[in-house]
Amino acid sequence: MNWDQIEGKWKEFKGQIHEKWGKLTDSDLDTIKGKRERLAGMVQKRYGIAKEDAEKQIHEFEKDFDTRH
Repeated sequence: MNWDQIEGKWKEFKGQIHEKWGKLTDSDLDTIKGKRERLAGMVQKRYGIAKEDAEKQIHEFEKDFDTRH
């Protein structure tokens, strides 16, 4: 799955994103609006991790999602 599909169906994916990154608030999810870079920045901020680590987690989320669907 490419990120454009996730972005296009952001309302549907917000629950799965929140399940993966529970520290993200509803307000955070509304701010992210499906934008991958915003998600990476917010994960980095909320979890106090490096940008590379946030990107790696998002990449793993994408791979996991692909195997489930």
